[in-house]
Amino acid sequence: MKYSIILNLVVLCLLLSCTKTTHPEEEQAAVEAANQWLALVDSAQYERSWEESSEIFQNAVSKSAWEQQLHGVRNPLGSLISREVQSTQYATSLPGAPDGEYVVITFRTSFENKKTAIETVTPMKNKLGVWRVSGYYIR
Repeated sequence: MKYSIILNLVVLCLLLSCTKTTHPEEEQAAVEAANQWLALVDSAQYERSWEESSEIFQNAVSKSAWEQQLHGVRNPLGSLISREVQSTQYATSLPGAPDGEYVVITFRTSFENKKTAIETVTPMKNKLGVWRVSGYYIR
């Protein structure tokens, strides 16, 4: 019993330290940038969302390919019902990406035709200090 209580306390401390934000200002700025960018996607302004994304994003996918992909993925989901930040994680390196400042944000999202979805948006800070979306994934 005593060891079980100690183990539970250790696990709780680890969980709390893992969720501790070490870059709250950067994370908040990245969330604001992600929300502005998602508003473009939500209103089917796919071309503009590409234009407002990071250079890395634009180099990875052409504007026309991006528009096609979003028409195929987002349109069937219907209108946005709700979106809530589930987690944020600041990072200076991500697999397959150059070193820099990133925030990986997961949103718990509900659409008209898909009640439960998880959107992952990854803004990165550019050379001018502006947060721009470098990745988007929905499941």
